[in-house]
Amino acid sequence: MTDELQQIASQPPRERADAARNRLRVLEAAARLFAEHGVERVTMDAVAQAAGVGKGTVFRRFGDKSGLALALLDERERELQQAVLSGEPPLGPGAPAKERALAFLDAYVSYLADHLELIRLSETATPGARYRIGAYRFWHRHLAILCAGTGDPDYLAHALLGTVDADLATVLREEGYTWERIRRGVRDLAERVLG
Repeated sequence: MTDELQQIASQPPRERADAARNRLRVLEAAARLFAEHGVERVTMDAVAQAAGVGKGTVFRRFGDKSGLALALLDERERELQQAVLSGEPPLGPGAPAKERALAFLDAYVSYLADHLELIRLSETATPGARYRIGAYRFWHRHLAILCAGTGDPDYLAHALLGTVDADLATVLREEGYTWERIRRGVRDLAERVLG
């Protein structure tokens, strides 16, 4: 399982030193501005100005705000992927499949709670964007492997990931759900489905 997941895990970008410095400056500026003003209220122009780079540099590198969100999330996704690949059980190897799946979903709810606006932007930039993100393919494959022997593991993995959709979490939060209530709901459903 680890070899298969290693092949689709996110890798840091390879780039020239000056491009890496500019990338870091833009990401630091974006993270600061998003934290201060919220993702919706920050423009790409404001990010470029705060980073001290040209607007064209930001647009060429990231495309749009959703591309910027993806880049900001990339490091956090790699951390969670590494925990899945080589962390302590039950999130990492060494625990039964059901326990690992539940631990992953719990960790993903925490990830959502910490980065909801950015994740939502990256997942809803265009129709179906969520399913084209490399991290989604990793999460899906991980759950499908853990769900082996439960009917259609590929479909089940998609269904379980549907419980941690950023758009759904946003609506639930607007309806007054706490993160703990969301976490309990995800776990309850997953336990019932996984048997």
